[in-house]
Amino acid sequence: MKNWKKVLALVSVLLVAFSSAAFAAPPKTWVVGFSQIGSESEWRTADTISVQNAFNDDSSFILIYSDAQQKQENQIKALRSFIARKVDCILFTALVETGYGPVLQEAKDAGIPVVMIDRDVAEADRHLRLTIMGSDFVKEGEKAGNWLASYLKKKGLDDGKKQINIVELQGTTGSAPAIDRKVGFANILKDHPNWKITRSQTGNFTSSEGKAVMEAFLKADKNIQVLYAHNDQMALGAIQAIKEAGLKPGKDIIIIGVDGVKGAFEAIVAGEMNCTVECSPLLGPQAVQAISDLRDGLKLPARIYTIEGLFDETNALAALPTRQY
Repeated sequence: MKNWKKVLALVSVLLVAFSSAAFAAPPKTWVVGFSQIGSESEWRTADTISVQNAFNDDSSFILIYSDAQQKQENQIKALRSFIARKVDCILFTALVETGYGPVLQEAKDAGIPVVMIDRDVAEADRHLRLTIMGSDFVKEGEKAGNWLASYLKKKGLDDGKKQINIVELQGTTGSAPAIDRKVGFANILKDHPNWKITRSQTGNFTSSEGKAVMEAFLKADKNIQVLYAHNDQMALGAIQAIKEAGLKPGKDIIIIGVDGVKGAFEAIVAGEMNCTVECSPLLGPQAVQAISDLRDGLKLPARIYTIEGLFDETNALAALPTRQY
């Protein structure tokens, strides 16, 4: 009889344990403040939508969104408003690298973790944020340079002696992708002493400014052989300027962009652009996973990279139907 009582007691304990596990408390709802720099390109719009959809699909998060409209002062105001509201985490993309130290210190003092997405802050301020997720912009510039070296060799256009004239459309001055994509391309340039960047100017990552700057380049220089644009949006604007100048983009001038937007794929298929280095904006699911891990007490890595490719005439057509942005 005593043995049966022990068995029943053990069964009761196990039932309670299983019941507790089955009805475990859901994760605490976290409020996340997301500060985006604006909507200067198709890429940026896709990035914003990806983040919004990913967080809105998870009922354990409440996302507060703020659009800085390409103004750093708006972004800093938004970050301070998140701190005042005592959000659980801040997610943001830095418009430029510098100028965020004081507000990041305020977030740290308030005990609010900051996760960067896509663009980072200056190296001196990185101890104030927790991590950054996104692409390696230096590697993107290196990929562009390595592709160009291979392409020129394949087409018999570079004998290592005759000068190759390159113009560069830079991204927003002071922004991480503009700085790093320039550095990456320059790393490859060192191995090709006959390559010369004859002109380099910002187009602010927009097609309209990319077109205007390329128009100025074409008026000043009749010997442009290669255009390296820090994003596809500027490259697409430049294509219009090249066509209006009576030249054939992709043939008279080799065109390289970065991002991998659908418009670039269409231009490659049409023979008007030569290469795009992928920089995926679809970071929403990755952001939700990282902040979920943070909420669960897990330590995040110092850097979270995305896996990306490169597309040209050999693979753009096959990949075009799958592009989401």
